Amino acid sequence: MKFCIIETALGWLGLVLSPAGLRAVTLSRRDREAALSQVLALGAREEARDDEAGDLPERLRRYARGQPVVFPDALDLSAATPFQRAVWQAAQEIPYGQTRSYGWLAARVGKPRAARAVGQAMAANPWPLIVPCHRVVSSNGSLGGYGGGLDMKERLLILEGAING
Repeated sequence: MKFCIIETALGWLGLVLSPAGLRAVTLSRRDREAALSQVLALGAREEARDDEAGDLPERLRRYARGQPVVFPDALDLSAATPFQRAVWQAAQEIPYGQTRSYGWLAARVGKPRAARAVGQAMAANPWPLIVPCHRVVSSNGSLGGYGGGLDMKERLLILEGAING
């Protein structure tokens, strides 16, 4: 697997690329070395050429500056269960600047009583920002959880205009 490390307005992000598509995106870090450590821990061993990630690095930079972008990128789903695939696919349907509840997502994948399982699938999401798990909140409107920390989740939702800062 190959990797890219990019600097954005949110901090340093790591991208892990496999022949099947994007394997992972690491959340922002304070410095390049921390992002590099994360991608290496995910099994990436070689730095990708600039063209191997296409325009994804630039789209992530635009997103971090508050511009709506789409992420139609091929994802490497080889390690995902069928349920995770369904949840992650449904999460990608949540529009920029909007939120949905874990219950909404559970109903969307045909498992209306599986909100907790949806939460677990979101916690295992290897593509934060690309699969916008930050847009999934608790049914009472509270933020719920987030792998990058609740401060980052709130920051992303404010960036998108989904909540007031």
